Amino acid sequence: MKKLYTLLTAVLLTVSAFLPQQASAQAPDKMSYQAVVRDAGNALVTSQAVGMQLSILQGSVTGTAVYIETQTPTTNINGLVSIEIGAGTVVSGTFNSIDWSNGPYFIKTETDPTGGTTYTITGTSQLLSVPYALHANTADSIVGGVSVTETDPIFGASIASGITGSDTANWNNHTVDIDTQLDSTGVAALGFVAGAHTVDTDTQLDSTDIANLGYTAGVHYLGEQFGGGVIYHLYIGSDGNQHGLIVNTTESTSVWQVSATLTNATHSWDGETNTGLMTSSAAANYVNGLTDGGFTDWYLPSIDELNLLYNNRFYANKALSVIGGATLLSTTDSYWSSTENLTTSALYFFFSTGYGTSGNKVATLSIRAVRGF
Repeated sequence: MKKLYTLLTAVLLTVSAFLPQQASAQAPDKMSYQAVVRDAGNALVTSQAVGMQLSILQGSVTGTAVYIETQTPTTNINGLVSIEIGAGTVVSGTFNSIDWSNGPYFIKTETDPTGGTTYTITGTSQLLSVPYALHANTADSIVGGVSVTETDPIFGASIASGITGSDTANWNNHTVDIDTQLDSTGVAALGFVAGAHTVDTDTQLDSTDIANLGYTAGVHYLGEQFGGGVIYHLYIGSDGNQHGLIVNTTESTSVWQVSATLTNATHSWDGETNTGLMTSSAAANYVNGLTDGGFTDWYLPSIDELNLLYNNRFYANKALSVIGGATLLSTTDSYWSSTENLTTSALYFFFSTGYGTSGNKVATLSIRAVRGF
C-alpha cells in the first residue's frame, strides 16, 4: 500500500447549499470545499497547482461513488485551496442528480501536490446536514399551501404562541439600532477593537479574509516548522497577537567585519536594526542574501536573541533533526551576534557553555540567521 501522506494539520471543510426563497428558486448545484495542503515533510504547499480527484460516496467510507470529478486548483500563500464541487471535470455521475435524501454520503479527496494525477494524499469524511439542503429543491413540487394547527399544550403555554404577524414585522422596525445588520460600527459599539484590515471584494470568507481582519491564524508552538525555519521563541505583543522568533535551518561561518570600523550596531535586543547598520560585513552580507521559505527579512541575531536561541536549543534541534538538509545548532561552536562592542570587537555566544563575550571582528565564527513574525 502506498504511504498516505498527511493532507491537513487543520482542515476547513465547508459544504454550502442554500434553500430556495420562493417556489421557483433553485438551490445551487455546487458545494464549496477548502483544505490546507502539506507535503510529506509537513511543509505547506504554497502558491502551487495541485491535482485533485473528488468523489461523493454513498452509504459508507467505502461505499459506491455516485459522482467523481477532477480539478487542478492553485494553493494560496497559506497552502489553502478553495474549490466548488460540481464545477470540475466530470469523471462519472451527475452532481445535480444526487438524491441527498438517500444518504449518508461521504466525500473522498485524492490529491497530487505536484499538480498531476498521481494521487498520494487521500482523505474521506462524512457530509453532514448542511449539504442535504440541496434536497430542499423538492419543495418546489409541493402544490398548494401547508396548513398546520398547533396542538402542543407546552407550546400553547409559552410566550412564542402569542407571536403574531405584526410582531414579526416590528422586528425589522426596532429602535435599538437603525440598520438591519451587524456591521463594523455595531461591533465597535459592543467594545471590540479590530486589528489592521483591508477591504475584500469577493463573496467567500477564507483564511486571507480572516488575516485581513487582524486575526492571527492558529496557535504557534516552540519547535514548529514555520516561516522558512523553526520557531524558537514566542510572546504576545502589544497588539494582542502571538509573535516570535524563527531560526534558519542552515548556517555558515564568517568574519563579523572585514575591516575594523565603528557601526553603532549596539542593540543587545534588536538584531534586525543592528544588521541594517553593519558595514563592510561578510556576516551581514550572508544573512541579507538568504531567501529561505521565500522570505528576505533574515538578519543576524543580537546577543539577547542568541541567548534565547541557546536556552531553547532543545526545541529548535528537535525540529531541525527531522527536516531534510537542516543543520543542528552546535553544542561546541561559538556564534556571532550582531551586537557591536567596540570599533574592533563584537559580541558572540558560546553554545558550549552558554554565555556571551566579545571577540575581534575579523575572527571566523558560526553564523545563524533568524527572523521575526
